[in-house]
Amino acid sequence: MPELTTDLLSATSRLMGVRSESFDERALADLVEADLSALVSARGETFTVDRVGDNVVARTHLGRSARLILAGHLDTVPANDNSIPRLDGDVLWGLGSADMKGGLAVMLDLACAIAEPAVDVTWVFYAREEVATAHSGLLELERLRPDLLGGDVALLGEPTDGALEAGCQGSVRVQVALRGVRAHTARAWMGQNAIHRAGELLLRLNDWRPRRPTIDGCTYHEALQAVAIEGGVAGNVVPDAVTLTVVHRFAPDRGLDEAEAWLRGWLAPSLSDGDAITVVDRSRAAPPGLGHPLLARLIERHHLETRAKLGWTDAAFFAERGIPAANFGPGDPVVAHTADERLERASIDRVWAVLGDLLVNGVVDVP
Repeated sequence: MPELTTDLLSATSRLMGVRSESFDERALADLVEADLSALVSARGETFTVDRVGDNVVARTHLGRSARLILAGHLDTVPANDNSIPRLDGDVLWGLGSADMKGGLAVMLDLACAIAEPAVDVTWVFYAREEVATAHSGLLELERLRPDLLGGDVALLGEPTDGALEAGCQGSVRVQVALRGVRAHTARAWMGQNAIHRAGELLLRLNDWRPRRPTIDGCTYHEALQAVAIEGGVAGNVVPDAVTLTVVHRFAPDRGLDEAEAWLRGWLAPSLSDGDAITVVDRSRAAPPGLGHPLLARLIERHHLETRAKLGWTDAAFFAERGIPAANFGPGDPVVAHTADERLERASIDRVWAVLGDLLVNGVVDVP
């Protein structure tokens, strides 16, 4: 096992001190690139660093039998009166502490501490994860330098509090436009109220019961929710249009097209002529992928709690490209994106130790 010599909460606070909301990651990418580039002269041809836009990729070239991808996003959501990091004993408070600058701090420190890992490692620090998938820095890397993203298995540093969250659920987000007939409210019977029509669909959504399939021992929990509604003309007008935004989170036993088709079919009984469904965003699910030796031995060797990833992460990006992927990082995912976002020392030190052991020992027999 490697020895931890870094105060990882202080290292995380340093990264938090560089604001990096989505589309504004350049300063943090500069810092990460500088830290990694400082290693190149000492390690020669066995370590390279590439910068593509606001994405930074470092790779070892040691000729190992397997390549592990450790990936983490540089961006955060907008601040919620928590932009200044605050260390209180063994707890670091503030934006990005859990999601996911703690994970980035672990990645950077391990890259510096372990010059010759037992597996080749690709460290991917990428931009624009917290916004629509179309803006993802991983897609930018794939378009401009796909050679940088090859590997055998991937771990995303998303906050899991030291558990291994396998794969991820997919997501389909649609806008459902319901039509009515406009009229004066004094003669409402001459029109059709589109907002009232939405009531039937909202009741169906409220009564829907989710599937909970178990895949490779991980139980997923699907969701179907209305997350926005917009309509209305004036106080004396029967509205002729209303739009609901509906999100479906689906388990990885369904493909993306299959999930969209299911959602359209489920919505169909609430639609009439003139209504429309528009897909706003959709993302694939990722299967657990726990059969890969690196993931299996990681779980066995450290007795990791293993559970399904109910949200969406870029594990799906790698899984779609044939690379088994899971999520493993410090910080409680429940506090991510909240005003009380925080990171505990025990969580980040534990993740560092587990990943450090993986890099030093690779796939070894379980004692």
